Amino acid sequence: MHGRHWVCEADHPGFKDPVYRKRRKYFADLAMQYKYGHPIPRIDYTKEEIKTWGTVFRELHKIYPLYACKEYLENWPLLVEFCGYREDNIPQLQDLNVFLKRKTGFTLRPVAGYLSPLDFLAGLAFRVFHCAQYIKHSSDPFYTPEPDCCHELLGHMPLLANASFAQFSQEIGLASLGASEEEVQKIATCYFFSVEFGLCKQENELRVYGAGLLSSVAELKHAVEAKEKILIFDPETTSKEECIITSYQNHYFYTDSFEDAKEKMRAFVSTIEPPFGVHFNPYTQSVDILSNAH
Repeated sequence: MHGRHWVCEADHPGFKDPVYRKRRKYFADLAMQYKYGHPIPRIDYTKEEIKTWGTVFRELHKIYPLYACKEYLENWPLLVEFCGYREDNIPQLQDLNVFLKRKTGFTLRPVAGYLSPLDFLAGLAFRVFHCAQYIKHSSDPFYTPEPDCCHELLGHMPLLANASFAQFSQEIGLASLGASEEEVQKIATCYFFSVEFGLCKQENELRVYGAGLLSSVAELKHAVEAKEKILIFDPETTSKEECIITSYQNHYFYTDSFEDAKEKMRAFVSTIEPPFGVHFNPYTQSVDILSNAH
């Protein structure tokens, strides 16, 4: 996705740290060797990695009750109970894999680093979420130029366990299948400003559901308080917005609910002309190609 990659390597906090680079290579090799459908390898995280996780976890945990959407908060106790969500423990992807599959049919696949929007969105079409297992560099626990496991586990997982949100994510993925490069870019931008940086109205208050915000202490507060930057989510205009990786967004977008976001995306993608129709078959975990979409 936008942001699912290393920015200029020299700007990366771990670039000049040979120990961190070696550790990242270990995670990359694990992801490259992983065979889909097998149990995801368990990681013996280092003390330093757990300390970085704990720092981020502690600060975010204080502000979630103020800013996170209700669906996120509802799933949190389940992640504590079944997936080991604690300040002194980095949850294992395999435990989340089992949990999500039971809750919404999503499965996780470890990823070595950057995935193109096309590949990432195609995974969502099959309810597969490509997920980082490595953690950001300890020198700056509140900044990362790429998604790490703090982003994935604290940002994405609680909502992937929500049925309505899981359906929304999958539909964005399905819309990308067979779309042109230009259309995929538009869909990816809508994904970015919803699943990564989206807000929603709940009880007349703005709440956050975007994983990029839910995993960033500073931007989470900034987004909710920057009222002049918040616009209504409209895929036609949102898809033209610039996605910013290294600083705050120029705008944030809100919807009334996930259902509202889903309806808007459905209407938007119906104007995109894929050469065929697609239907996800939950029994075979496959996408059926329907003959001509018309």
